[in-house]
This record gives sequence, structure tokens and C-alpha cells, in this order.
Amino acid sequence: MRYIPYFDAHCDALHYCMEHGEALHSHSGQCDLRRLSGYRPWGQMFAIYQDSARCAPEELPRCVSAQLDLYFQARARYGEWMEHCHLSIEGAELIGCDPARLEEVHGWGVRSINLTWNHSNDLAGAVGTDKGLTDLGRVFVREAERLGIYLDVSHLSDRAFRDLAGMAERPLVATHSNSRAVYPARRNLTDDMFCTIRDMGGVVGLNAYSPFVADCPTPEDLIRHLEHFLALGGENTLCLGCDFDGSSGRSSGLRGVEDIGELYDLLARRGYGENLLDDVFYNNLARVIG
Repeated sequence: MRYIPYFDAHCDALHYCMEHGEALHSHSGQCDLRRLSGYRPWGQMFAIYQDSARCAPEELPRCVSAQLDLYFQARARYGEWMEHCHLSIEGAELIGCDPARLEEVHGWGVRSINLTWNHSNDLAGAVGTDKGLTDLGRVFVREAERLGIYLDVSHLSDRAFRDLAGMAERPLVATHSNSRAVYPARRNLTDDMFCTIRDMGGVVGLNAYSPFVADCPTPEDLIRHLEHFLALGGENTLCLGCDFDGSSGRSSGLRGVEDIGELYDLLARRGYGENLLDDVFYNNLARVIG
């Protein structure tokens, strides 16, 4: 029996577990350690997330700490399983948009960070706005790059993306973004954005969350995004970024991480070779994040 590899750039399992009082090992959502362990090898980027617009500022540190506790409790018990797991931060407002805190979060195991979530902040404009990088945002970017924390563009405005690409010295990542040419969700990437990330040696995570895939999508619709990115020369750029546990169960016909093997098999039946699929499902993200 050959195991299918799996390395995914973005899930919200920590926030889901915090909200539902469940554990990372096994829970009622879409992505937990029990199901992830069915892949070989496997890795997962676990996002720390909280909608700051719906949370009092004084509550944000508690939410971050609660998710960190869930992650470190799991690592203490299942460390061998989680060798290739890392943290990300979805929205720098969760650390006060403070460049001085980046060394601290790097110590937690954070390896990528979104300058913004869906709300603009002191660093940059969010998707749907015309705000670019601020002066503080540029300082933040330089410090993140110095520490080896990747900048995640999945929630940036188009202008902020251009500003960031113009100053970045390390590869950019889009951990959970699809193709705007295939489906015109504003959170998806234009072809030019994808090619910029490709040329910088970064990765783009295929997002299963239905509003970024199609109207009433199926796995076939998700494959349309994959094939479009491959047609742009993305065989070394494309990875998985399914957005499980942040997608309210609307994941293009996928129940959760347990169905990723079916997606792999569907692509294999369409003639995609093992080497290419292993790159998309594991190696490309592992090359960047490690």
C-alpha cells in the first residue's frame, strides 16, 4: 500500500477547537490529527485567527493564548506525529501590528503571517480596498523577512500586494487563494499575481472554500483552478491550502481532510503523474516552509 502525502498551508482548526471546546487530536470539524495521520508523510500549517472586528481588543490576547495552548498541548502529547506542523498568524492585528513581537512569535513556531485579515490595519490594506503598505508595514516586512517568517498575501489588497512584491527579498506565499480568472472572487489571485509568486519561488495554496471556487462547487470545479495554475507554469508553485475549519463546512464537496485522498485519486485518473501530484500535495510547500 502506498500512502498519499499531504502538506497543507492553511487551516483554522485551532480557532474551531477553541470555539467548540474540543481537542486538536480529534474533533467535530474538518481537520484533526487523527485524520491527518492517515497520510504519509504529512504536515499542516495551523493558523491562529480571530476576527478582531467582533472581539474586544482586550480579548484578543486571550484568544491567541487559548489557541497556542491547544497547539502546544497537542505537540506535548503527539510530538512525533506533528514533526512537520507549524503555526501561522492570520492578521497581524493579533500581535498589535508590532514588529517588535515578531521574534517572540517566531519562537512559538510561526512561519508565515498575513499582514491583514479582511480588515485593513496599521500595516496594510485588506482585500477590497485601495490601501497599500504603510511605512510601519514596510518595517514589519523587513523584520519578518530577517527572521525567516514568510509574508502571506492571501488577504491583501491588490495595491498592497504590488507594494509588497516590489520590496520583498524572500519568496511570497498565498496560503489559501485560488484563480480570479477561473472564478472572480476578489480574494483570488490574478494571473499576474500568481506569476509574481511563481517567479519569486513562493507557493500558492489551493483553497477548497466554496465562495472562492464556484457557485455550488464540486471537486471538479476545484480542479479547474489547479489546472489553470498549472497552465501558468505552476507545477513547482501550487500546493494545498484547503482552509478547513474556516469554511463552515462549504468545501467544494469535500467533507474534510479525510477526502483529500479522493481528490488525489481523481487527478491520477485524469492522467496526472505521481511526481507532479506529490509535488502539489506535499513537496512544493515542504520546500518553502520545511
